[in-house]
Amino acid sequence: MSSPDAGRPPSPAADADRRTAVLDSAMTTFARFGYRKTSMEEVARAARISRPGLYFLFSSKEALFREAVAQALEGDITAVEHALADSGRPLAERLVEAFDQWAGRYVGPLARDVTAVVEDHPDLLGDIVDTAPRRFEELITQAIAVESGRETALPVARTMISVSIGLKHQAVSRDFYLERLEVAVGLLTR
Repeated sequence: MSSPDAGRPPSPAADADRRTAVLDSAMTTFARFGYRKTSMEEVARAARISRPGLYFLFSSKEALFREAVAQALEGDITAVEHALADSGRPLAERLVEAFDQWAGRYVGPLARDVTAVVEDHPDLLGDIVDTAPRRFEELITQAIAVESGRETALPVARTMISVSIGLKHQAVSRDFYLERLEVAVGLLTR
């Protein structure tokens, strides 16, 4: 007996869910192998989709990478918004969680590889390279401004972001990144 949906095209929601799952698999594959060493075949295998099916969804590795990064950054911004919105916790704790969602989880090979890819191909990721970090800065600034005022919030937010960037390049692990970030946030939010 066949299902009542047999022969029907997938719903738009199912298509969106499938695309999201493929982009998640792509991001995991890029993180594992790096941009240059990742092939469309490896992404297709990880996503449990045929290679022609993957090319049907994404015309090239560049398009796939761009959309995977955009989806990841959108998810990161949403996670940052949630972390900062929890006003029942101290500001320092919320800031550390926000930075972890934004940068800490990317400590390691992917961070270095993405930086190299963006430097080699500045147009690869498009506007998201500028808009997502600006949105992150706005969110951090707003959270700090609630407690310390708008005048001091922007320079403190920018200093924290600079510290985070430096730590990402030094960190050998996410735990190391978070440990050092907690110290920096503590100093800057006193």
